[in-house]
Amino acid sequence: MAGKVLIFSAPSGSGKSTIVNHILGLHPDVEFSVSATSRPPRGQERDGREYYFLSEEEFRRRISAGEFVEYEEVYAGSFYGTLKSEVERIWGKGHAIIFDVDVKGGVNLKKYFGGSAMSVFVQAPSVEELRRRLEARKTDSAESIERRIAKAREEMTFAPQFDHILVNDELEKAFSEAESLVSTFLRKP
Repeated sequence: MAGKVLIFSAPSGSGKSTIVNHILGLHPDVEFSVSATSRPPRGQERDGREYYFLSEEEFRRRISAGEFVEYEEVYAGSFYGTLKSEVERIWGKGHAIIFDVDVKGGVNLKKYFGGSAMSVFVQAPSVEELRRRLEARKTDSAESIERRIAKAREEMTFAPQFDHILVNDELEKAFSEAESLVSTFLRKP
């Protein structure tokens, strides 16, 4: 398993985290890669569980020190990235890594890991459904939701750069498709 990478990316609200959590529940030899971010925690998020929460200054210092596999300034001053130490920690246990990252991060991770990685673009059935899901979360302001919708439209243009596109219209069907993709990839030598 060590050396294998599963990348799940999607516009915010597409359901990628729900799918990733489902996969994690089925595969004890797959471990979640905790990304770093410079944004503050939302809701019940905790440092080291959903993200490593770093100040913008600390994030920039770690970029300069070459501590990231990949990173992206998603919004001005709002960084997300994958620490090299996180990859080493998981592979050191002999586990495969699963990433739940934004679309540009997913593209960058696939480029970095190449054939050792399988990338999956999770897509909501429509922009209207995406908006409904974001509003139902009740974690973002109306302004933030509008910004995320605009970004989602742009991110959808990246879908062809992924190995697979998974439309999350019916959750059980999406779970089944994701399970099949992951099991097939993990069985490959």
